[in-house]
Amino acid sequence: MIRAQGLSCGYGGRAVLHDVDLRLGPGEFAALLGPNGSGKTTLLLALAGLLPALRGGVELSGRAVSGLPARERARLVSCVPQGATPPPGYSVRELVRMGRFASSDFWGGYGPRDEAAAEAALADARCLDLAERQASELSGGEFQRVLLARALCQGRGALLLDEATSALDLARRVEAFDLLAAQNRLGSTVFTAVHDLNLAALYCPRLIFLKQGRVALDGPTAEIFTEANLKDIYETDIRVAPHPVTGAPQAHLVPGAGAAAPLLG
Repeated sequence: MIRAQGLSCGYGGRAVLHDVDLRLGPGEFAALLGPNGSGKTTLLLALAGLLPALRGGVELSGRAVSGLPARERARLVSCVPQGATPPPGYSVRELVRMGRFASSDFWGGYGPRDEAAAEAALADARCLDLAERQASELSGGEFQRVLLARALCQGRGALLLDEATSALDLARRVEAFDLLAAQNRLGSTVFTAVHDLNLAALYCPRLIFLKQGRVALDGPTAEIFTEANLKDIYETDIRVAPHPVTGAPQAHLVPGAGAAAPLLG
């Protein structure tokens, strides 16, 4: 459904990603991980067709993303960006309903199906209690939930998320990943960038690690979530042990193992 081949892209002519080959099939649930600056946001922007390739390319459902109009791209993938700010003058319900722009009437009218989709998305993302509030009045965590609702309203075929739970508290993070897992069980392809290794390992059957703009690891969580691999990716001492309930591998940091530790004494 989503495919990158020999993809190199970046900013101002300088490549951040280098020769990335990646395929996400229909119905996959995968996490994108890696150190700061490894290229996670850049890759998601390229997959969504929002950042042009310097070399190689991206296909959505077998079609080159570079040749797709914005409305066509929006019918194929929904995005939750990182660092978005609430626009002034819009209620939460209005903002979520904007996700229907690719499916609504050409002149911008919203019909009963659009309204129903917006209400369902608000309910799924637990935002109904926020619906009449101004988006600009929300906390960072509340606004992240609204952005997720807008993406669900837009379409549930493929979801690309960039640190969509970073502003949420622990309980809301679990709720958000439970929601993504539920959407995945209904057939959505979910690809989410996340820094929380343990959340990724709990929910995602496949993990893809970037390092210095290249795919360093790509495979089943149970096989690649190992101490040796994590130490190599993050260059610090990390121990792995099974989750006490699910048995999924979980990472544990070692105090004083960071590169800067000797400077702190």
